[in-house]
Amino acid sequence: METVLTFLGQLVQSMISSFGYSGVFLAMAIESACIPLPSEIILPFTGYMVFGGYFSFWQATLAATLGNLFGGLVAYYAGVWGGRPFIKRYGRYVFINERELAWTEQLFRRHGEITVFVGRILPIMRTFISLPAGIARMNPFKMAAYTTLGAFIWCTFLIYVGQKLGENWDSLKPYFHRADVVIGGGLVLAILYVIWKRHKRARP
Repeated sequence: METVLTFLGQLVQSMISSFGYSGVFLAMAIESACIPLPSEIILPFTGYMVFGGYFSFWQATLAATLGNLFGGLVAYYAGVWGGRPFIKRYGRYVFINERELAWTEQLFRRHGEITVFVGRILPIMRTFISLPAGIARMNPFKMAAYTTLGAFIWCTFLIYVGQKLGENWDSLKPYFHRADVVIGGGLVLAILYVIWKRHKRARP
């Protein structure tokens, strides 16, 4: 676990530090394409880079939002073209099973296409919400609009949080001595939350 956390933390920092806005775009596209690279880690670190003067707040937010849209469209068309057989064959590689798909489809039936917008501002669910939207053959333009709006809200908020953490870094030093400690801690919380949700849904 420690090795995985260290690797993911370094991967996020390396992508963003080395490739700038393109790194933010790529990381968020990966997260939005059903691959669990937590935006709860990507975006606060991006905000920290805004604090350091490496990024403009709104340019970073735009890059993150467009990355989410691109990854969401990849997942959407995987759902359109692959359907349920895609989940059966490849879902385990991105930690999605038929039970989770059925749960998301039930949300679609209850609340309609607005589920895509709401899903984009919810942890965990936001990672794979576009795939069932594709399976349901949701209008692609509406899906893109809801994805963009939800992603913009999510990205703006977490980048702002990261920026504010940077501004108060001196007062946080007694608790967080290095940035990778913050990233590692966030990853631990995200992983524990995923495990807890899966265990809860698996219980009869």
